[in-house]
Amino acid sequence: MTEAIRTIVVATQNPHKVQEIAAIFAKEKLIGVRLVTLVEAGFTKIAEPNEVGTSFIENATIKAISYAIATRMECLADDSGLEVDALGGKPGVISSHYASDGSSESRETGAGRGARDSANNARVLRELHGVTREKRGARFRCVMVLAKPNGNGNGASVLHVAQGTFEGMIGEPPRVPSGGDGFGYDPLFLVAPEFAKTGAELVPAEKDAISHRAQAAKLMACFLRQS
Repeated sequence: MTEAIRTIVVATQNPHKVQEIAAIFAKEKLIGVRLVTLVEAGFTKIAEPNEVGTSFIENATIKAISYAIATRMECLADDSGLEVDALGGKPGVISSHYASDGSSESRETGAGRGARDSANNARVLRELHGVTREKRGARFRCVMVLAKPNGNGNGASVLHVAQGTFEGMIGEPPRVPSGGDGFGYDPLFLVAPEFAKTGAELVPAEKDAISHRAQAAKLMACFLRQS
C-alpha cells in the first residue's frame, strides 16, 4: 500500500525561499511531505497579501492564512528579516522594502528583487557609516507558519509556528558587500562567531545548516514528522 503524500504549498513569490526550505526538509529526511510552489500547484494569479503586521509572526500568519484560503490547500509561509542593533532593530519587518520605508506604493513600481536588494543594502551601509565594529551586531530572524483551510470552507487555521535566529554583524566596506551566493542582505552579513564569511560567501549547504530559516524549517519538519 502506497503511503499518502502530504502536499504543502510554500506560500511565497520568492523562489530562493522555496529552494532553501526544500533543501532543509530533504536534509532532515522528511518523508511523506511534498513541497510545491504556487505555480506548481496551479496558482499563477494570486495577489500577494498586504503585510500589515508589526512583527514577523503577524506577517507570516497573514500570508499563511491568506494563501490557505485562496488555494484551499495547506500552506507554509515565513516572514523574515534583518535586525541591526545600532538601528534599533531596523529594518525588521520592512527588510525587503527598506530602501522605500516599506511603503505599499513601492511594491507596485515593478523594481526587480535584485534592484531592491541593492537599494536596501546601500541604505543599511549608509546608516551605519561611522558606527564602530562593536556596535554593528545584527541578526536574521525567521518565523514560519503552517496553516490549513477550515473544513467548512470558511477561513483557515494555524497549525504550527516555528522560529529561528542567525547571529552576526554588518561588515564595513570594502570588506562588504561580498559573495555570490545568497540574497537580500547576505553580502553584508558577517556570520558569528568567527565573522570570517558573509552569508553570501557560504555555500548553500553551510547556510542550510545554520541560518535562521534553517532553524525554523528544522523545527517545522519535526512538527510535520509527528503530525
